[in-house]
Amino acid sequence: MDQAQSLRELAAGQNRKLSEGKTDSARIITVCSGKGGVGKSNFTLNFALTLKSLGKKVLLFDADIGMANLDVLMGVSPKYNLYHLLGREAPIEEIIQLGPDHLPFIAGGSGMEELFSLSDRDLDYFSSQISDIADEMDYILFDTGAGLSKETMKFIVSADECFVVTTPEPTAITDAYALMKVVHNSHPQVEFRLIVNQASDIREANATSDKIRMAAKRFLQMDINYLGYISSDVHVVQAVKKQVPFSMAYPQSAASKDVHRLAMKYLSSDRSYASSSTEGIKGFISRWLRRK
Repeated sequence: MDQAQSLRELAAGQNRKLSEGKTDSARIITVCSGKGGVGKSNFTLNFALTLKSLGKKVLLFDADIGMANLDVLMGVSPKYNLYHLLGREAPIEEIIQLGPDHLPFIAGGSGMEELFSLSDRDLDYFSSQISDIADEMDYILFDTGAGLSKETMKFIVSADECFVVTTPEPTAITDAYALMKVVHNSHPQVEFRLIVNQASDIREANATSDKIRMAAKRFLQMDINYLGYISSDVHVVQAVKKQVPFSMAYPQSAASKDVHRLAMKYLSSDRSYASSSTEGIKGFISRWLRRK
């Protein structure tokens, strides 16, 4: 199956959805971290692939301005990125690339910066182009930059929920808590799910989670949902060197099993939210980029 055929199937699914009058919208997830080096992008990629392996339709969006690297982790070289869409140089069908296991993804590149200075006309064009494909999805994952920039804040407060990835390192814990604190103080409606990456064992993972959740409960009166942890695993490093997602290169590794467990837990707990996103991608884009 080549890329063109896969994208034709996506478009056919969208047309079928419209003809049947379905209104379910994709759930939009922003994935972020308090600091770099915690494995956020690697988690996002493998989580998306695992959701896809469980029968979900997933679109992956590399939203890391200036430091986009999902294509490197997948070992692919996208011909087009967001810049070409905004410049009317290529339609959405060509902008969307297919990664491992035919996972649809959009490479951000320099086009991410252009998004924040679009005219209303260009913004409408961008919204309609993305909606042509995105409305067919169950989940859309935005992999944002590390830390809390102005752009990342817009992603977080516009999405349906935010995954925060940390490690047991003290600096990572502190920065993850600080990110959630800043967001919560200005936008208390944001829902967070915490993931502890590179944990030596379940005790270290739980201790890391407890530190953040207890501080949030005590000082912010905020409950943080702990999704789970991913073990520190040498196979992850080996997969990065091979430029193959570890969940595909080493499906029986501890990290792969952990991501599968997290995905299963998420899908189980997400049932109550399945129809909560009624505005879909157009509503997200409106909240994200509209200057008002």
